[in-house]
Parts: sequence; structure tokens; C-alpha cells
Amino acid sequence: MRFRSIVLAAVLAIVPAAIAGPGKTVGFQQVSVPDPEGKPIAMAIWYPSDAPAADSPLGMFSQFVATNAPVSGKQLPLILISHGTSGSLASHYDTALALAKAGFVAAAITHTGDSFADQSYAGNRIDLIDRPRQIRVALDYLLGNWKDHAQLDPERIGMFGFSLGGFTTLVAIGGTPDLAQMGKLCATRPDAPECVFVKQRQGDQLEPPATIPVWVHDARIKAAVIAAPAVGFLFEGGGLKQVSVPVELWRAANDRQAPDAWNSGIVRKELPKSPDEHVAPEVDHFVFLAPCSEALTKAAPSICEDPPAFSREEFHESFNRAVVRFFSTELRR
Repeated sequence: MRFRSIVLAAVLAIVPAAIAGPGKTVGFQQVSVPDPEGKPIAMAIWYPSDAPAADSPLGMFSQFVATNAPVSGKQLPLILISHGTSGSLASHYDTALALAKAGFVAAAITHTGDSFADQSYAGNRIDLIDRPRQIRVALDYLLGNWKDHAQLDPERIGMFGFSLGGFTTLVAIGGTPDLAQMGKLCATRPDAPECVFVKQRQGDQLEPPATIPVWVHDARIKAAVIAAPAVGFLFEGGGLKQVSVPVELWRAANDRQAPDAWNSGIVRKELPKSPDEHVAPEVDHFVFLAPCSEALTKAAPSICEDPPAFSREEFHESFNRAVVRFFSTELRR
């Protein structure tokens, strides 16, 4: 296993500046993806463009993009992005921008039933089961109905997932969870953050499943970056044995939302091939979210708190470059 504790200077040294991208601007679109089994799915798409960019709002953030501009390039690799509980398509916008600057198309969805605006699925089994299906719907749209689909390379598709988006990504690349593991964990660790969350939301995840879920996998996804995966313990006992794609695994050393012992630690153990693992020292779960704007800090201070001497902006500069390097290596032609 290549196990590296992340020191910012070290990462900057091992990730060449040359992969930062072709010097183009970033184009940006927002689309609504029809879902035959649910509400339309909101999606944001970042991509290389030659058009001039301007400051543009995105939720509580601002980004420098060319809105609705033409896509530049052909046979472009695609990265899907899955956010964590209560997130949105904007949660990892800075990582998406970095990918687009490097020549990728990055597409993030807002998950139905588990976003900042809609928590109807949170704490319930449907959230775990439906998220990977939503990803497949999004990918089908991008490769078939998106107006610029002809400029994508269907053989070079990756996926990035944070927290419950990390779980979603693991299922998408072949993982099969055992939902009964939730009850087992909570019987022995009732104060575990996952158990407290389900109880607070009055969810059904502690009840025995009435039927065997249908888990949606997608063999079109050829590489994955997983950051601070939540409910990783659901894969214990062979749940990741069918995963064959390369995985880069990131975790926070002081993660209080998805503790390593029964989350990243289980993923690390269960993957057939050891992941390329990185540890962000002295920080908590939410460090992998985009650096907070002033508006977001006021609205949700708990997800913006970092140690006093720590700069999330500097961390994300190195983090994003490492993510770009991983996908550039694993999805090269």
C-alpha cells in the first residue's frame, strides 16, 4: 500500500505543475436531467472552453467561468461528482474547476432526497440505494442526450465522491453493501455518529431490510477518488471484492463524522487492490468540501471550522492537483 500522510509542501513537490491544464478557460452549464423514476436531477457541468470567463454566482460561492460557452476539445475524459449528505452540485465546485482547467469535463449532480434543500431520503435506506441509480441516470444523459456528448470519450470516465458520495462511488464501481451491518454497528456503538444521525432523522436504516436491494453498478467508470467515505462498514465481509478499478482514498486524521476505524479503515481492508491512500493531518471530515465563502460560513459554521493554523484554501490547491494527477494517470489514452 502506498500510504502517505499529506504534508502540503510534499504534495506540491510530487504533483507536477505541468498537469494543471492547457491554459483554457472553464465553461459552465447547468442542466436538468430527466429521471424516469424520480424528480428531474439538477446537474452542473464544467469543461474546457476558449470563451472569455467572468465572475458568476453558484449558490453561496462565486466562480470565474464562461457560462453556456462552447466546449473546446474532443474525446474529453469525464469525471462524475457525488456530494455528501445535505450537499449540492456546488459542494466541490473548486475540484470541478481544477479538473476542467486540466482538460476534463466534470459533472456534479444534486442528489434527489439528500441535499441542502431536500432531506426526504436522509437516514433511510432509499438514500443509500437510490444514489448510485441517480449517478447512472446522469451518466446516461451525459453520454447520450447532453448537447455536447459527442465531445466526450466514453472510454475515459472517472468518479469522485465525498462522504456519502464516497459510499455512492464505491457502489457505482462494484461495491455491494450489507444494510444489516448498520444495526450491528449501532448495537455495539450506539453513540457512533452514523447511529445518532439515523435516530435524529427517524430513519429506517436500523430496521432489518424487508427485501434484498438492487444495487446499481456501472462498468463505464474506470477510476475513482473517494474522500472521507461514510458508512464504509456496510462493505465489511467482502462487499468490495468485485471492485477492480484503481482507487485513490483520502481521509481526515480527526474525522468525527466518519471515523476511520469503521469507515475508511474498512474500505482500505476490503478493496482487493490497496488504494493509493492519503491522510490530511489534524483536520476533520468537512475539510474536503470547497473552501467556505463568507456567506456559507455564516449559514453553516460547523462545516467551515478548521484548526487555527490550517488553510483550507492551501490544502485544496494541493488536494485538487493530486486528484487531477490521479485521473490524468489512470484515464490516460
